[in-house]
Parts: sequence; C-alpha cells; structure tokens
Amino acid sequence: MGTCLLCDTNESAGGYLCLACTKATVVRLECLPDLYDGLLPFLAPSAAVSQGRSGKGGPAPLPVRAEILDLRGPGGMVGVVEDHLSAVCQERSMRKRIPAGSIEARLTAAVSGLLANMPWIAVSWSEAGTFAAEIRDLTKSVRSIIAPEPAVDRGRRIGSCPAMDPSGTLCGAVLWLPPGAKALRCEWCDTRYPPYVWGQLKTWMTEDEKARSVA
Repeated sequence: MGTCLLCDTNESAGGYLCLACTKATVVRLECLPDLYDGLLPFLAPSAAVSQGRSGKGGPAPLPVRAEILDLRGPGGMVGVVEDHLSAVCQERSMRKRIPAGSIEARLTAAVSGLLANMPWIAVSWSEAGTFAAEIRDLTKSVRSIIAPEPAVDRGRRIGSCPAMDPSGTLCGAVLWLPPGAKALRCEWCDTRYPPYVWGQLKTWMTEDEKARSVA
C-alpha cells in the first residue's frame, strides 16, 4: 500500500488517492457547474465603485470584475477541467473530446468525462495527486468569492505561553483570550490558566521576556 498523493496521510489502497480524497474530489467536480453559475452575480463591480474617471484623473473602472471574467472565460474553470480530461484521454489512449457549445456546456461535459474516469484516476494515474489538488484549489478559490469565510475573532492577545515540557523547553505559543471565555488555554500545548493564576501568569511571561532579551 502507498500513501495518498493528496493528503499524504491515508493509505491509498494500492492506488494514488485514498478513499476519502477520491470522494472529496468527486464532490468538488460535481460542484463546479454550480460554482460557475454562482460567479455570475459577482461579475459586475461593486456599486460602491464610482463610475467615470477617478478622482485622480485615472481611467474609468472596468465594467466587469476581471478576475471573475477570467474564471468564467475559456481559459478559466473550463480550461482547467478540459486540460485534465485531455491528459486522461491521452494517458488512456482514448479519443479526445472536441470542446463544443457554450462555456457552461463545455464545463458540464468535461466534468462528466472526469467523473466517469475517477475510478481509474484514483487507482492508476500517477498525476492523480496534482489533478486532485488543482480541483481542490479551484473550488476553494471560487468559494472564497461566492461565500467568503468570515474573519474569526480570536479575542485579546495575552502573551506567550510560559509552560515548560518535561525536558524544560519553553512552549512560547501565543495565548489568546476568546470573547466571553473565562479561562485561558494554550492552543499548542493545551496548558490551561484559570483566572486565579492570571496574576502569576503575568509574572511568568515578564520573566520569560527578560530572559529572551538577555539571550
């Protein structure tokens, strides 16, 4: 058994992709046509962008967002998928499909072609890891436009964790107090600092800062 070329963790059961990464790649491929459609409402610039010449005399803004136009154009999402399908067909000595129709139709056809070859890709294609990674990155890129993840409020930065491991090595990870939290916990070493030790915690952190400045 080998190691999955995408996650570098799970066993690939003799092929190139593990079962979990194969399933995830199938889902990502199936989502691509919907993601393509989902980009359309974001094609026009924000209404907040002024029309005409800029205040500094620069050129007027483009009537569309160029990065989204690129993703929806011939060399964007459909280009990535068609290139991979062409490589699969060449590797398997299959007749290559000639792209035809609208971008939407071409994307749907290319996705269908890759889905039909996924069992072979996962088991027999040495480029399966690169392929799966590019499909993952493509879907992630499009999702970041359609539904960007909200910024996470990590709370207030307290300082560096003063905990020591059994060998005497200082943890040093940044301690954060999340909103509404009643106790501190180091996300790295899992040491917990309840409120009654916060006074001593400040002393420990001050001593560590002095020691680092001397070193």
